[in-house]
Amino acid sequence: MRASSALSSRLPWPLGVLARLAYNYRWAWLADGPDVFRDVDPARWSACGRNPVRLLQETSAEALLRAAGNASLVARAEQLEAALIEDLARPAATDVADEEHPIAFFCAEYGLHVSLPIYAGGLGALAGDILKAASDRALPLVAVGLMYRHGYFRQRVDHTGWQQEYWVPTDPERSPAVLVTGGDDRTPLRIRVPIGADDVVAQVWRVNVGRVALFLLDTDVPENTRVTRWITTRLYDSDPETRLAQYVLLGCGGAAVLRALGITPSIVHMNEGHAAFAALEMTRPAVEQGADFAAAFEGVRQRTVFTTHTPVPAGNDSYPADQVRAALGPVAQSLGISGDEIVRLGRTRAEDEQEPFGVTQFALRASRAANGVSRRHGAVSREMWRVLWPDRAVDDVPIAHVTNGVHVPSWVGAPMRRLLDRHLGEGWTRHAADPATFEPIDAIAAAELWAVRWEQRRRLVDYVHDRSQLQRIARGEPREHVEASARAFDAGVLTIGFARRLATYKRLHLLLHDVQRSFGLLRGDRPVQLLVAGKAHPRDDGGKRLVQELFAVRAQQDAFERVVFLEDYNLGVAARLVGGCDVWINVPRPPLEASGTSGMKAAINGGLQLSVLDGWWAEGYDGANGWALSGDVDPDEAAQDAHHAGELYRLLESEVVPEFYERDEAGIPQAWTARIKRSMRTLIPAYSSVRMLSEYEERVYRER
Repeated sequence: MRASSALSSRLPWPLGVLARLAYNYRWAWLADGPDVFRDVDPARWSACGRNPVRLLQETSAEALLRAAGNASLVARAEQLEAALIEDLARPAATDVADEEHPIAFFCAEYGLHVSLPIYAGGLGALAGDILKAASDRALPLVAVGLMYRHGYFRQRVDHTGWQQEYWVPTDPERSPAVLVTGGDDRTPLRIRVPIGADDVVAQVWRVNVGRVALFLLDTDVPENTRVTRWITTRLYDSDPETRLAQYVLLGCGGAAVLRALGITPSIVHMNEGHAAFAALEMTRPAVEQGADFAAAFEGVRQRTVFTTHTPVPAGNDSYPADQVRAALGPVAQSLGISGDEIVRLGRTRAEDEQEPFGVTQFALRASRAANGVSRRHGAVSREMWRVLWPDRAVDDVPIAHVTNGVHVPSWVGAPMRRLLDRHLGEGWTRHAADPATFEPIDAIAAAELWAVRWEQRRRLVDYVHDRSQLQRIARGEPREHVEASARAFDAGVLTIGFARRLATYKRLHLLLHDVQRSFGLLRGDRPVQLLVAGKAHPRDDGGKRLVQELFAVRAQQDAFERVVFLEDYNLGVAARLVGGCDVWINVPRPPLEASGTSGMKAAINGGLQLSVLDGWWAEGYDGANGWALSGDVDPDEAAQDAHHAGELYRLLESEVVPEFYERDEAGIPQAWTARIKRSMRTLIPAYSSVRMLSEYEERVYRER
């Protein structure tokens, strides 16, 4: 790889191995991978956002020479490379796809690592975990997305709690990405995608994720106008026309990239409706060989699958018919059809001229199999989309479910990983879907498990001390408030986490529904401390006001020094929170939670879930592995909020807090650690990405 060779040229020769490792994200989930890069220059590693390419580009010559002379560090790097080479050499472990005909996975965002900010939230984190799990499973898979030059917005919160957005440019040449080239002269690959009146040119970046290649289209090239260069600037751009152009580029352009690279997928997996237009471009080879579009589209449909993640109709993107005709007119013409034919495929009632075009409806019609992302979400989706199959009963609507899972090696904290390595044996993460793998957890001494939980909580509290003080100073808060907040947070206090997208249906306000009861929990003899993080969509003023309400209460009560809002939620912040929080709270308004995965990540680390019985928790809760609020639907939202808030306070006051602080003579909370063991033993195998991907392989990818 030329990029790693160029990087190696500035490194002392013993560190050339690091240049090779830097261009494959496999290092990120090897046990010693992040530490090897950090140990080259810890301060620079932090300053460059844990980006290994920037680390090696920016570290001083003196520090590089010092690292090159560290025989232990070099040996550790060589061991990582040996593990990578061995991993890449494994044969494919399935018959649903092969290296010549892999699964093609399309998604608008990918949360692989904090150093590649092309993700917004849960959808991206899930997509990143799927790619990593595919690599671990030796499942032949390639992925397609967009290289957003400014990514998703960054977040600042002012002294009133109001969110302010800003964007930071990302330079792909300083990330673990390389331009795809072709031909004898190795010139960068360019594809052309007609979008409306524009002939848009895109170059392609490749990011290696273990065995998986991720191809990212980028329109920031000189051949384009300023407007068309903007298409891949911001993830989920607020301008609907730009966002539609992104979806055409992702789908049609992504399919064209695969064809240019000689990749003929055995299966196309559209992860959410943003990628639906891939089905159009996939028809091109058959159309060019003389097939009519309907026959070609049916052929594509028979090898396309679709995952929906949105349980409310309003959350599924739709566009005026004229806008879709304009954007896709040239594509339609080249395929021998009219724009109206495409529009009808995206309408619930095809002939209703007043109905807009929906990307989810189009994706459902373009796929032979569809699924939601939890058992309950599958049922909600069948009810929501039954109108597309008017002759079927709701239970017969062909939308199944594959409940989400998480990539265990990416989310387990280092102390917990060392504990599980000792007790579960070598290679336990490869067998994370097997409940028998976790049976030895019951034999772990409570004191040993509690020591790990204490260490991970202490690391989180240290992080909160530093990050929250910095953010409070930047907001202009008085020095005495900043220092008091730092003193209030304690590694020995029950730590509760609430971190997710700040949409109103997530109901952050329930945590402050009764201020006096909240005050009692925070300032009692057995106190709690609360960490909150998340971003509201730039146009969601209701979501933004949730944080303002939190800040307003904090300003009125000194007890609320134990409540910290962490700005700019990202994968790095998420990993720290799920690693250290004792209780993970999730209180969405049912049935609006498609699945959720953050609670699964907390469970891997011994955190306990307190959630509404919605999404994955509706099937994961067994009565003893956490706590639950009713998942019943109530059209009276105010009454439902009051009921759930009362249940939340009751559980915290009468069960959660007493159990955490009830200690034996040695200071160990025996009932609490027993609940942790049950949570880990029941939830990790059921909600690992190993289980999730095996279900996709057997129930979705494999034709029945």
